[in-house]
Amino acid sequence: MVALVECVPNFSEGRDREKIDRIAAAMVAVAGVRLLDSNMDAGHNRAVVTLLGSPEAVGEAAFRGVAEAAKLIDLRTHRGEHPRMGAADVVPFVPVSGVSMEECVALARRVGERIGRELSIPVFLYEEAATRPERRNLADVRGPQFEGLLSLVGTDPSRDPDFGPRAMHPTAGAVAVGARPLLVAYNVYLNTADQSVARAIARAVRYQTGGLRYVKALGMAANEAGRVHVSMNLTNSAGTPIHRVLEMIRSEASRYGVAVVESEVVGLVSADALIDAAEHYLQLNSFSRSQLLEYRLLEEGGDGETGRRTPPPAPPPRGEGSPQPPRLLEETVTGFADWVASSDPVPGGGSVAALVGALASALAAMVARLTRGRKRFAGVEGEMKALEARSEEARVRLLHLVEEDTDAYAAYMAAYRAAKAGGPETEAALREASLRIAKVPLESARVSLEAMKLALEAADLGNPVARTDAQVAALLAHAATLGAVLNVRVNLPSLKPEQKPEELESEAAGLEQRASALLAKLPRG
Repeated sequence: MVALVECVPNFSEGRDREKIDRIAAAMVAVAGVRLLDSNMDAGHNRAVVTLLGSPEAVGEAAFRGVAEAAKLIDLRTHRGEHPRMGAADVVPFVPVSGVSMEECVALARRVGERIGRELSIPVFLYEEAATRPERRNLADVRGPQFEGLLSLVGTDPSRDPDFGPRAMHPTAGAVAVGARPLLVAYNVYLNTADQSVARAIARAVRYQTGGLRYVKALGMAANEAGRVHVSMNLTNSAGTPIHRVLEMIRSEASRYGVAVVESEVVGLVSADALIDAAEHYLQLNSFSRSQLLEYRLLEEGGDGETGRRTPPPAPPPRGEGSPQPPRLLEETVTGFADWVASSDPVPGGGSVAALVGALASALAAMVARLTRGRKRFAGVEGEMKALEARSEEARVRLLHLVEEDTDAYAAYMAAYRAAKAGGPETEAALREASLRIAKVPLESARVSLEAMKLALEAADLGNPVARTDAQVAALLAHAATLGAVLNVRVNLPSLKPEQKPEELESEAAGLEQRASALLAKLPRG
């Protein structure tokens, strides 16, 4: 199972899109990190960003996000409805797959220690990562907010941070870093402008003040005139489902002669949480998730008629909007081809070249397996065993490069948009992203050339019955190498002289020459 961690950093800026774009660009510049969602709220003056990736990649991205926020956000001038104590206010790590809560706790503590040491920002660990029982609840940690903590941190021992200086950062404040399960950020809006009503209802539903388990709630003003809302985090939507929270708010609101106008989910939510609500309100009896058409299609891998999965909505054309990389390796063959044939900017030639190289490696591994264990090929058993292992290593690496090429382009576009506003920090992010879109296809070319060597070895020593498979593998690997080299060259002009594009061009040319030399050795019979 692939190790995946979600990180949902909250930043104290909900009105300046440029600043949040620059913070996001700094984070998605890390290889292997996907930006799943970015939500801004002007009334709260707060942004919630959702990242997904491997533990180490997400940890690095979170650190960069905190560093960028510290440069761009000044809490001395920040005003908003939502409680806050830091420019990067909260950084939670959430286990998604192949990662335990204990590993997320360790990750939170590593990132927290680095923030304190390198950025001189005090760090408070909370939830599962908390080192003190009284710090598990974020509200207790953040209670006095930025202004109150300015005088408390460094004078009150109970407010000593877990990492970093015993003093608030003068502009970036402090940050809470933690580990927690998946939660639902849920807001319910009421048709009154009386904030005391919202606060009373929040008090009624909040677990800490006698309400529902797994509910954290605050009563706040809303952006729209004549409204207030109850802002909540549901930390376990299975234990306390959304519909139960909504019904309790409706009941409490009726006491004050007000009504629920609407509700909203902020950021991402699991399908199960919404399906639970649908079951409740539709009064479904003996309903099973297997009755859902979309669930069944995912299980079957197609649409039930053509076997095709419909790609998700296409991102904007190249150079516009905010393209998000598709999860290419989760697609069927037809689904992947549909993505390539669409008007989407990704997956493009770099991802396709890496996939072709992966297929070449797979064919070489197949030839090795058709050769091993047969008496008449006992003399090459050792060579075939090694060839199989090396082919599998190349195949796995190239499959990862399919995704990395798309991720690199998404990170470059985010950095390019952020750099339009100028500033040395955005220029640095753009330089890094520019280098990445050249280095990723260069790595594809290296591994594809290795796949070509393996294919030629398989054609020479492997089972003659599968020789044509090895020859096809060599041709594919040759095309993959040259295709990757083309992608290196098209991206070199974006590099600065100090990034030594001539060295990358030299290596790319060498790989192309070696691939051509190997092609001449390919047996045609």
